[in-house]
Amino acid sequence: MTQLDARPRAGDTVRGSAPAGGGDGGVRGKGLGGNSVGLTGSAVIGISTVAPVYCLTSTLGSTAGEVGVQMPAVFLAGFLPMLLVAFAYRELNKVMPDCGTSFTWTVKAFGPRVGWMCGWGLVIATIIVLSNLAGVATSFFWLLAGEVTGSPSVAALDDNKLVHIGTCLVLIAVATAISYRGMTATKGIQYTLVALQLAVLALFVTMALNKAGSGGADFATSLDFSWSWLNPFAVQSFAAFTAGLSLSIFMFWGWDTCLTANEETTGSDKTPGRAALIAMVVLVGSYLATAVAAQMAVGSGTTGLGLANPETGENVFAALAGPVMGSGLGVLLFVAVLASAAASLQTTFIPVARTVLAMSTYEAMPASYAKVHPRFRTPGRATVVAGIGTGVFYAVMTLVSEHVLIDTIYALGLMICFYYALTAFACAWYFRAELTRSGRDLVFKGLFPVLGGILLAAVFAKTLYDMWDPAYGSGSSVFGVGSVFVIGVGLLLLGVVLMVAMERRSPAFFRGEVLTKETPALVVED
Repeated sequence: MTQLDARPRAGDTVRGSAPAGGGDGGVRGKGLGGNSVGLTGSAVIGISTVAPVYCLTSTLGSTAGEVGVQMPAVFLAGFLPMLLVAFAYRELNKVMPDCGTSFTWTVKAFGPRVGWMCGWGLVIATIIVLSNLAGVATSFFWLLAGEVTGSPSVAALDDNKLVHIGTCLVLIAVATAISYRGMTATKGIQYTLVALQLAVLALFVTMALNKAGSGGADFATSLDFSWSWLNPFAVQSFAAFTAGLSLSIFMFWGWDTCLTANEETTGSDKTPGRAALIAMVVLVGSYLATAVAAQMAVGSGTTGLGLANPETGENVFAALAGPVMGSGLGVLLFVAVLASAAASLQTTFIPVARTVLAMSTYEAMPASYAKVHPRFRTPGRATVVAGIGTGVFYAVMTLVSEHVLIDTIYALGLMICFYYALTAFACAWYFRAELTRSGRDLVFKGLFPVLGGILLAAVFAKTLYDMWDPAYGSGSSVFGVGSVFVIGVGLLLLGVVLMVAMERRSPAFFRGEVLTKETPALVVED
């Protein structure tokens, strides 16, 4: 179907007030469907993208294996830099509510090359997450089918690589189709799926606390609650802390989807920032409650149901569903993980498609990605290409190594720290002339973003150093170098190669002639 081109043309007009940082101000529509979601819908989409139940089942074991009973403390530590960076996003969005978010803002602050790489960091991080989401959704689909039918042979179909990859590609195709149809369709589905996730998590926490100290073989490793669990300084080593922190940061990734949907949100300059903060509070509360309850019920050991048991660490809830909730209610936990992964699989297309749309609109990517569907008002081509890229990436990674998807989660922390830190620093630099105007400006536009950026940059550097060791992640290596390092650095270097190729194709953008600090934000009116 014919797609509308969102790129600026001669004679286009802009409307709106000037941004606080200076310039002409004004807005111009990219063609996205404005006023499609409000505060609640935006917060729900942010929570859904993070996929709390999926994150918990895939990282509780890994985090416990790194830091032991200090897991709740590491979750809090991972929340702090994210909160500080969220303030940076909020302030930048107030004056530049553009769906390109990190890409657009860092270009305006630091120039086209740094901005392009920041956008690439977001795009590739999203592809990695989409791939892992699809894999988890597929596994839980067959596990749930096995539970419902009472047939172990049905559940075992997930072990067949061809069946697994085929099912995964179908789920990716369905999620792509829903995202293609726009934010209204997305929002309606997400209300139900997010409510289901939070309700089942609350039930699991309640029943896990009830099982704690109850005795029996399954709960012989249960622990009494201790406030020391919330002390990050009790972690056995700094290397273990940064590894756990990297996983924890992954568990909060996705809240910025609220911002990338800003052009489709009512009150695009204020509502997305508020929604992001609401989503983060809900997430940290859910994570702390679940971590404490699970640890009290089964402990963080490496045997039995212990959270750090390597045999169950990749999928903790699959091991805990029956013992904690029983065979009947335990099925709900399988449903919740499937719903979480499927819901996030669909909403996670939002940031990658809209970032690519913005990059294309500003001539940083091929013009074809600036096409917007005339009926659904979505970046149709960018969404479809993201779906194809996700399917290819997952299929290749699955066929290459059974450990590679575990390592991509570790590598994902590197990507997240990379583009979040750049965005945080961009905030302070963009507003540098305003930091002395008031105490509020100094704190929220300068101090908090810089502190958040430094924390994430430190995690990035330490993680980069640690992941050289083959023991980091799954323990696999490539020519003696840790596969996590190869994946993480390799994907960033791929971005450099693509950037050089785009510079030859679109030199005007890289000369700083297309997107500057004075360029009006290309957004829809409220």
